Amino acid sequence: MSTRSTLRQNLSCQHGRRSILRSLVGWSLSVAWFQRAESARARDEEFRVIVHPRNPLSSASREFIADVFLKKASRWEDGEVIRPADLRPNSNVRRSFSESVLRRSVAAVRNYWQQRIFSGRDVPPPELESEEAVVQYVLTHSGAVGYVSAAARLGAAKAIVLK
Repeated sequence: MSTRSTLRQNLSCQHGRRSILRSLVGWSLSVAWFQRAESARARDEEFRVIVHPRNPLSSASREFIADVFLKKASRWEDGEVIRPADLRPNSNVRRSFSESVLRRSVAAVRNYWQQRIFSGRDVPPPELESEEAVVQYVLTHSGAVGYVSAAARLGAAKAIVLK
């Protein structure tokens, strides 16, 4: 075999390997993007925002709900006082809610509230021990809003859609 044909064969092999490598990289990137999109969707589905059954709201923007839980919004459209309730800080549902809606970690939200308390501006929403306690709180306070896992039993509480 001549040097020239060996060189052509090696180049052809290298081109083939690069082509396969490019295909694998492209496929890997596609899979990673799809997994991230699925992960974000699953995270959003890990919790539901709930309100009192008499609350006329059926949907709300994430921004509004974030303002509610950071107490930047204090009244519903009908004038009722908003009473948000959080889950305990180590709850996976709280982590999902905080990251998805508040766009902050639970630690960052707690730091936000420490600063607000220290400056005398406000106190955080109550931190309830269980999803059942959040549902009960929402059912006993007409202006209440909370969040629970997608699998939680809501009783008469109403889940709203986040936009």
